[in-house]
This record gives sequence, C-alpha cells and structure tokens, in this order.
Amino acid sequence: MLLTAFLLLALAIAVLGAFQTRTSIAQTFASQSKIRESQTLLEELLRLQIDEENSLRGYSLTHDPSDARFYVDQYHLSAGQFDDKERTILATMRSQSLDAASRLLADYVKIQGKWREAVAAPVLRSPTANLAEIDKRNKFYNDQETGRVDLLRVELANASDALARVTQSQLDSSAVWRAFWLLVFGLVAILFVALRSKVNRELEEEQTTTETLKRAFKSEIEPLPGCDVGGAYLSASSHLAVGGDVYDIYRLSDNLALLLIADVSGKGVNAAVFTAYIKFFIRGLSLRSRDPGTILKELNTAFTQVVDDPYLFLSMWLGVLDTSTRTLRYASAGHDSAFIRRSHNVQQLPITGPVLGVMEEPFETKQTNLEPGDVLVLSTDGLTEARDRNGVMLTETGAMKLIERGAQGAQELAQQLVDAVRARGGRNRVSDDLAILAVRILPREVPQR
Repeated sequence: MLLTAFLLLALAIAVLGAFQTRTSIAQTFASQSKIRESQTLLEELLRLQIDEENSLRGYSLTHDPSDARFYVDQYHLSAGQFDDKERTILATMRSQSLDAASRLLADYVKIQGKWREAVAAPVLRSPTANLAEIDKRNKFYNDQETGRVDLLRVELANASDALARVTQSQLDSSAVWRAFWLLVFGLVAILFVALRSKVNRELEEEQTTTETLKRAFKSEIEPLPGCDVGGAYLSASSHLAVGGDVYDIYRLSDNLALLLIADVSGKGVNAAVFTAYIKFFIRGLSLRSRDPGTILKELNTAFTQVVDDPYLFLSMWLGVLDTSTRTLRYASAGHDSAFIRRSHNVQQLPITGPVLGVMEEPFETKQTNLEPGDVLVLSTDGLTEARDRNGVMLTETGAMKLIERGAQGAQELAQQLVDAVRARGGRNRVSDDLAILAVRILPREVPQR
C-alpha cells in the first residue's frame, strides 16, 4: 500500500513537472517569437524611413505640379505608417520587458522627429530652399539614426540569443528530469517486483506452513461400531482455515473410543500449533489411562509447568465411549458446550473441573448411558457465543433449540449448526472459531437366523 502511494505521488510529481516545463518552454518560445516580430517590424520601420526620404527627395527634384503632389502624398503616407509601426514595436518590446531596446527605439523615433523638423519641413515649404545646407542636416540625422538602429539590432539579437539559451537550458533540464523520473520509476518497478516476489514467497511459505498445520491439526473422525459420526469446522481466520478449536475421535480398542473437543484461547496459526500439540498429547496420555478425569489432571499439571504464557488457557471436554455397552464416561475442564439429545429432549452435560492452565484442581469423571437414537453433540463456544446482526449471543438455550430441531444424521446435524452460525452473523465475519462433533447411537442390528 505504501509503495503504491509512493508510486502515485512520484507519477503526480512527474506529470506536474512535465506540465510546468512544457509551460515554461512554451512561454519562452512565445517571447522569442515576439522578439523576432520586433526585429521584422524594425526592418519595416527602416524601410518606411527610407520611403519618407525618397518621397522628399523626389518632391525637391520634380518640376511637374502633379508629380509634386504625388510625392507629398507618399511622404505623408510613409510618415503615418512609420508612426503606427513604431507604436506597435514599442508595445511589443514593453510586453517582453525589453527596457534598453525600448529606450533605443524612443531615441531613434526622437531623432526621426527632429529630421522631420529640420529637413522635411523646410523642403515641403520651399522645394528651392538651400539644398546644400539641408543635405548636411539630412546626413547628420541619418548617421545618428543609423547608430541607434545598429544598437537596437544588437540589443534585440542579444535578447533573442538569451532566450535561446534559456530554451536550451529548459530542454536540457527537461531531459535530465525525464531521465531522473525514468530512473525513479525503473527503481520503483524493480522494488515492486522484488517486494511482490518476497510477498509471494512469504505467502507460499505461509501456505506450506498452513497446509502442514492443517494435516497435523485436522480434526479426525473415525468410524465407530454402532455409531453415526459427523463433524464440521468453521474458522474465524477464513484465509487460513485453521484455528484454536479442535475435535478428535481416537480408537483405543475395538469397542473403546476417545472423544475430544477443545478450545484454545486465541485463533489463527499460533492457536492451531498449540491445539495440534494438545491433540497428540492427549492421545499419548490415553494409552496410559482410560479415565477422562485422570487424563485431564495430568494434562493440567503439564500445562502449568510447560506453558509460561499467563493469557493462554484451554477448555476441553474428554470422553471415553464404550460402543458395546453404550456407556459414556466423561470429564469437562471448563467446557460447557456438551449436549445429549434424547428423542427431542436436549440436556446439557455439566462441567466437572476448571479450565486447564488456570489452577490445580481435581477433575471428576462422570458416566451416562446412551440409547439408540441418542445424539452426543460437542461444540466449542463459537456456537453458544455466536452473535446476530445486533450483537446478541445465541447462548446455551439457543444452541439447545437448534440441536433439538436439527437433522437426525450426525453429519447433517453438525453441518446445520455451522450453517446456522454463519447465517446468524449475516454479512458480519465470524468472530470466533467453531468446531462441532456429533455422535449418534444406532439401533443394534438383529442377527439373521
């Protein structure tokens, strides 16, 4: 996310920089165009000055009245065009802040005005005036105008050259920045690819770890003689499909089976690791003792000595089912989500000891007999604590009602309970893991004679 934000920021800066550079270059080109326009207009202005002089000279040399009128008109036309052109050039120069060029142009125009007073006006009043004196004045003012024009040309050329250098500098700067941003994007792309590769490797490693955990953690159901067995699981960490809830059926002999359901505080991979350890540790203890209370006591002793996390605890229900006599001996370490459905009457099995990892207390073993059609339903607190859209929990009473109305088959019943929890939350994500184990006692088969 941070890399994406940086990439977008870099892209925005690059686009903004490119736009600003383009705008600056466009402005510089526009200024150059104005200066070139001023240079062109200046040459036209000089042509009009020459037209004024030629018209005046023609007027002084002609003896034909009609020709004289023509030259006078041409003089006034050129003079008017000269004044208009001068104003245009001056406005253009001032728009580009060419102060020195503007002053030179003003001097040039001022000299032209003096030429009109000292040369043109006397000739227009009397073509036969002292031409030798007038020629001397004409040369004097022409030399001054030529000097100003030369300086003005140099000033405009310098301004044009300066803008050309600025343009080249902007182009060079633009090229450097383009190269810089290409380098930045290239490095970001390399970093992005490397980061994505790292994330993919981590995801693959996590997936491999998860798959390994799932195989170790997987709640196992073994077929039991005279029983219909079913189980279902719902993880709060949906992307991992593992968590801190587990159920297990482990065959101790042909007729004896160890039934287990446990809920470790927490969820996700860490809880799954500890849960997998507990499952196999219980199996090992059951090979030495078949009494559920004794097994829980030994587990609790080992738990308090080995686990140093004060916030980690474990609730567990443990039972040993004799399928030949349908006798169920069980002990509960703070685990109250254990129910028996007899016909359509559901009863909750009592807790017989404290939560594991909290205190050193004995665990009582209780016994009950099961009849054909009875269903033992074991769940974790993800069932009783399932919340609806308003945050109201299902509770033990609500869970017992679901079990009472549930399907006859063990697997169908387990899946119904999981589906009910998922539907109860609506669009809200499940907040706790859920494990369901159901064992239904089947009628005895009557041997055929």
